Amino acid sequence: MSRPARSAAAVILAAGESRRFGAQKLLAPLAGRPLVQHVIDAANASPLAGFVLVVGADADAILAGVNVGRARVVRNPDYASGQASSLHTGLRALDEADAALVLLGDVPGVTTALLEALLEKQRESGAPAVVSRWGGRPMPPALLHRDLWPDALALRGDVGMREVLAGRDDVAEVEVTSALGALDDVDTRDDHARLATRHDQILRRRRSAVRARRRE
Repeated sequence: MSRPARSAAAVILAAGESRRFGAQKLLAPLAGRPLVQHVIDAANASPLAGFVLVVGADADAILAGVNVGRARVVRNPDYASGQASSLHTGLRALDEADAALVLLGDVPGVTTALLEALLEKQRESGAPAVVSRWGGRPMPPALLHRDLWPDALALRGDVGMREVLAGRDDVAEVEVTSALGALDDVDTRDDHARLATRHDQILRRRRSAVRARRRE
């Protein structure tokens, strides 16, 4: 077990090449904002000590298209080697945090409430890692205590936290309910279309509810 994390910071991985999407997916619009802006906004509104935005492919276009808020931007020149290099870049950019909350830039349904729940779970349990559980599977965002960072920094290639946590029996989980968000990721244009349709439906339901209350 690890000590409860007194301070935590976030690392947003936003350096990928978006090959399956056919363009830079992180700038694809969703509910009036670029995809990655939703993730940035969730971290920006959180009580975390700070956060790092790791960029690589299309870095200039991404930075021109988003509001980074209080993020510290770091560039990964080795982004083409895979996700591990971006995780390394982000962790090395953190200063005195006891834990890192690692987020993926293509999961726009993450919320500030989920980030807070992951941190609270670690503080309650002392677990060296806390992962989100969504659709019956453990997945990011996830919290990595500093005790596990050497293992993460040993990774190579297009791998991530799954390889660090595989086989461990001391990993805590937070079940992601609708109140904590949704963790659908966007890899293809079909993924984006489905997510955009769902957001439109939610928005229409909210507007209908508002109109109904006004008529009462």
